[in-house]
Amino acid sequence: MDYPAYPVYRESGIEWLGKIPDHWEVRRLKFVAEIQNGRDYKEVESSEGYPVFGSGGVFRFATEYLYDGESVLFGRKGTIDKPLYVNEKFWTVDTMFYSVILEQTHGRFLYFFATTLQFNLLATQTALPSITQTDLGNYLISYPTYQEQQTIAQFLDHKTQQIDQLIAKKQTLIDKLNEQRIALITHAVTKGLNPAATLKDSGVEWLGEIPKHWEVVKLSYRYEVLLGKMLDDKRITGDFLGEYLRNTDVQWGRINDESLPQMDFRPDEYERYSIKKGDLVVCEGGEIGRCAIWERETLCFYQKALHRLRPVDPKNDNARFMFYVLFDAVHQERFINGASKATIAHLPAETFRQYRFAYPPMIEQREIVNHLDKETARIDRMVELNQQTIDKLKEYRTALITAAVTGKIDLRNWQQETNHANP
Repeated sequence: MDYPAYPVYRESGIEWLGKIPDHWEVRRLKFVAEIQNGRDYKEVESSEGYPVFGSGGVFRFATEYLYDGESVLFGRKGTIDKPLYVNEKFWTVDTMFYSVILEQTHGRFLYFFATTLQFNLLATQTALPSITQTDLGNYLISYPTYQEQQTIAQFLDHKTQQIDQLIAKKQTLIDKLNEQRIALITHAVTKGLNPAATLKDSGVEWLGEIPKHWEVVKLSYRYEVLLGKMLDDKRITGDFLGEYLRNTDVQWGRINDESLPQMDFRPDEYERYSIKKGDLVVCEGGEIGRCAIWERETLCFYQKALHRLRPVDPKNDNARFMFYVLFDAVHQERFINGASKATIAHLPAETFRQYRFAYPPMIEQREIVNHLDKETARIDRMVELNQQTIDKLKEYRTALITAAVTGKIDLRNWQQETNHANP
């Protein structure tokens, strides 16, 4: 970072903090701001009024307010590492702490420091991390003069806004690239690659017009569609253990094949419940239709939460083409009406088999697959590069905040520039 250091430092006595500017203090948080418990909001809940804050921000409203003024909110349970800054009348829930900021403490400085708290030193090491009011109040922080706090807060407000704007631009570009990927796939699997092809009405509303020589048939005419084996812990004897795939193991275009669970698959069940290289594995629940191709030669099975799609005639159909067809169907929300009305959407095998899709000749399927593999790889690479930039910007943002609030950089002479767009 191209900022000067302070001329003189001393040991803070705090391992993670290290050295601090010689004239800075080390104070316990409770002497900087009084830590108070949030309260149950249900008795004052309403459709409008004062905001009720939880760990993710405003999620309810109340007819009364718990506190009026500037405050930093800390998570007490669960999401404890995402403090919030509030400067209005508000209510906060009983899984949060709020702070009454004391004189000579700058609220925005305290907020930025709160984002650097070493929560691993505070939190209980349980499934639901939590911190106590006493431990939070006794947390030691570096504490400059009020004027320095104000300058640091102004600097960080300015710089983090710049960084956040850059992140937002990169995220917008990623969103557009993802939209481009969907549009590319949709056009290829419904219109083909030949812009001069003669079209016909597909007879399927959501498909619209398709190339005249393409065939529109039910999925069951082209693919064998079978659900996996239902998990039954009581019937697992351990005599015929085999690894199996779950819904969560199947993501778009990739399958987790590490640390898979096991259950019994008797030899007479191998053909019915095993998957082989080239099979398309499709999610029956959750994000219904999400799928990937099994690429391994080794034996593996699959659970009832998955469909196994295998071409009826491998000479006529390419599973990779079907992958792109399903990608289009999911992202165009074609399966929503066909999903069962359970708490979690499901696509029963019999319903799935009845869906009608457009199928070009095998040679054209391969051409479309080669085209989409190439173009989607290019888009994916652009998405990856932009995501890497976002990750680096977030790392820089965190490092900049930490350096500023712990005195690693001297900002006393900083003035906000007026014509620079980059942090």
